[in-house]
Amino acid sequence: MDTPLFRLIALKDAIEFLDNLPDKAREKVLYNIRKVRFGVKDPELFKKIDTEIWEFRTAYMGMAYRLFAFWDNDGETLVIATHGLAKKSQKTPQRDKDKANALRKEWFDNKNK
Repeated sequence: MDTPLFRLIALKDAIEFLDNLPDKAREKVLYNIRKVRFGVKDPELFKKIDTEIWEFRTAYMGMAYRLFAFWDNDGETLVIATHGLAKKSQKTPQRDKDKANALRKEWFDNKNK
């Protein structure tokens, strides 16, 4: 597939998360995002974790990197990355789901003004 399925928009916290990753880890996260954008359907790479929240998932050198996101299909298909975290366990903290949901609400509230 040559056409991406969606356009990715990274919010400030997501950009800061990616900017602060070690170079090789960031490259792998971005590589996995590209795979998903161009049609790879793999829950190990992109998984729904809440009613409206998804996460890009990357494992690298014993760490689990998560970049939280949501869909905006109002017109152009967008995936908005909210923020990320690096962790050693598989469990996603509720506070990160809550933060992603709050940023999603803020996105749509501002968009509809």
